[in-house]
Amino acid sequence: MTWEHQASRLASQRALLVAFSITLSFLVVEVVGGVLTNSLALIADAGHMLSDVAALGLGIFAIWMAMRPATATRTYGFHRVEILAALANGAMLVAIAIYIFWQAGQRLQEPPEVRSLPMLLVAVAGLGANAASGSLLFRHSKESLNVRGAFLHVLADGLGSAGAICAGAIMLATGWYRADAVAGVFIGVLVLVSSWRLLRESVGVLLEAVPPHVDAREIEAALKGVSGVEGVHDLHIWTVTSGFVALTCHAELNQSCDIQQVLVELCGMLHERYGIRHVTIQPETIRLRGAAARRSLPRCQSVSSDDWGE
Repeated sequence: MTWEHQASRLASQRALLVAFSITLSFLVVEVVGGVLTNSLALIADAGHMLSDVAALGLGIFAIWMAMRPATATRTYGFHRVEILAALANGAMLVAIAIYIFWQAGQRLQEPPEVRSLPMLLVAVAGLGANAASGSLLFRHSKESLNVRGAFLHVLADGLGSAGAICAGAIMLATGWYRADAVAGVFIGVLVLVSSWRLLRESVGVLLEAVPPHVDAREIEAALKGVSGVEGVHDLHIWTVTSGFVALTCHAELNQSCDIQQVLVELCGMLHERYGIRHVTIQPETIRLRGAAARRSLPRCQSVSSDDWGE
């Protein structure tokens, strides 16, 4: 792992710790406010804030685990713990959304009276707490899928607080208490939307898919464009954890070329043009290719093959 990656992780951990403290402190206020005002919107928002606390705590733990050194049995270390934390956060968001929909369905049929003014005040304070936490996490959300998961929790919670504010204002002005349940449904939809991308990206990393920002066909063409390279096969590009992209391939080299120089050029090009620093290239001459082909499993000849589809 590079020094920059390590420093980024430490900065992310500090942001998560501060956001965790803010969110945990306000969680108690929102739970008490939701119970006293009998507001589903506040209770739903408090439930989501509880998931924020769990998500932030899980994110902090994941970064701590990921910084532990590799071992003889875990040669990549514990980097994937961050991705597992992001996946767990996405699953938690889905469970919370289902609970909110169930509660909202009951309250739409028989809307209880809600103490609108206290609910409105608590919701405004909740929005402020979410804004403070979200601003801390946003700066690191592009660097880490784990932090992005925590940020999405806080963002959805902030939008939920905004929905609760609207519901409180409507009930205060008109006495239409179904607005509280409608706000709950709004929060549930936001929670589902925020969970989808997180789940998709987490599963993609665990399945070792090509990272979304990487074009495997373009990289294959760039590798073949280096002087001395006649072909490329068994090209694999995947994400170990956020910001840690790895690449392996077999490069078919001209027998007359300087193999060491070609490898230096290939690695340098991947580092500088695509930012991929964890690179493993197996050079093959005609003689080596023939021997390897007789002993290896069926190969991925090219990522540009029509068999891969679009």
